[in-house]
Amino acid sequence: MPAAQLSAAQLHEPILPLARPPQVVLSPSQTIDEVLRVIRASASANSIHYFYVVDADERLVGVVPTRRLLTSEPDRTVAEVMVDHVVAIPDWATVLIASEYFATRRLLAFPVVNAKGQLLGVVDVSLFTDEVIDLARRTYDDIFQLIGVHGTAQRSTVDAFKDRFPWLLCNIAGGLMAAFIVSRFEHLLQEMVVLALFIPIVLALGESVSMQALSLTLQSFTDGPFVPKRLIAALWKEFRTAAALGVGCGAVVAGVVIVWRGETVVAAVIFAAIALSMVVACLLGVAFPAILRVAKADPRIAAGPVVLAAVDVATLLFYFGIGARFLG
Repeated sequence: MPAAQLSAAQLHEPILPLARPPQVVLSPSQTIDEVLRVIRASASANSIHYFYVVDADERLVGVVPTRRLLTSEPDRTVAEVMVDHVVAIPDWATVLIASEYFATRRLLAFPVVNAKGQLLGVVDVSLFTDEVIDLARRTYDDIFQLIGVHGTAQRSTVDAFKDRFPWLLCNIAGGLMAAFIVSRFEHLLQEMVVLALFIPIVLALGESVSMQALSLTLQSFTDGPFVPKRLIAALWKEFRTAAALGVGCGAVVAGVVIVWRGETVVAAVIFAAIALSMVVACLLGVAFPAILRVAKADPRIAAGPVVLAAVDVATLLFYFGIGARFLG
C-alpha cells in the first residue's frame, strides 16, 4: 500500500499485511565479501537500510546496518559484525503500535516477527505519513504524562529522578493517608474480617474507573479557553456512566460475598461502597484536569498519580464510613 494511502483512519488495522518481504536475508556464517556479492546481484538492494540475519529456522538473530557492512573487512563473518539485540515489531501489532516504534526509536525500518521470532517481513518508515507518526508520538507522550513521566528521553539518572520522584510522593502521601484511615477502623476490621478481604478489589475498581475518566477527559481537552458548560456536561455524562458501572460492579462483588460468606448485610455495605466510590472516582477523573486547566497548569502532567491518591482516600472513607454506620 502506498505511503500516501496510510492515514490516521487506518491506525487500528494490522501491520503485517503492509510489511514487505525482506529482499536480502543474511546468514551468520556468511562472509562480508559473500554478502556484498549477493547485494550487488539484487537490483533493489540500494533501498535497504538494514540487513537482517536469520538462523537455519528463519529466526531473527541479528541486524547489520548498511554502513557497518560497507566498512567491515571482507573476510569477517556476518556473526562478527552484526548487532545481536534487534528491536522487532510483533506480527499482531496495529499500524498505531508500529508507528510508535518509528516515533520513539527513530529507526528507518523495523523487522516484523511472529511468536517464534521468525522474520516475516520489514516495515519501512516511508510507509507512514507524517500525520500518523505525529499522532503516535503524541499518544506515546500522553501515556507517559498520564503516569507522571515525561515522554522525552532523560539526559541522566538525576534528570530521571527529578522527573519522577515528586509525583511518587503523591502516591506515598495517598498511601499514608489510606493507612491512617484504616488504622481508625481497626476495631471494625477485628469484628468484621470480611471487610478486609475486599479492600483490594474496592480500591482497584475506584482506581481503574478514575483512570478511564481521566484518559477520556484529557483526550477531549483542546487548547481553546475553558468552558464551564462543557465541564458540567462532561460531569453529568460521567456521573450517569459511573452510576451504571458502580451498580454493575457492586452487584457482582456483593453476589460473591453472599455466595462465599453468606453475609447479606456485609454484601449490601460493599455494594453501596463500591457504587458510591466509583461515582466519586469518575467525577474526580473529570474534575481534577479541569481544575488544573483553570489554574493554567498542564493537566496531562502528573494528573494520574494525584488522582489515584485522591481516589484511594475517598474510596476508603466511603468503605469504612458505610461499614461503621451499618456494621459497627
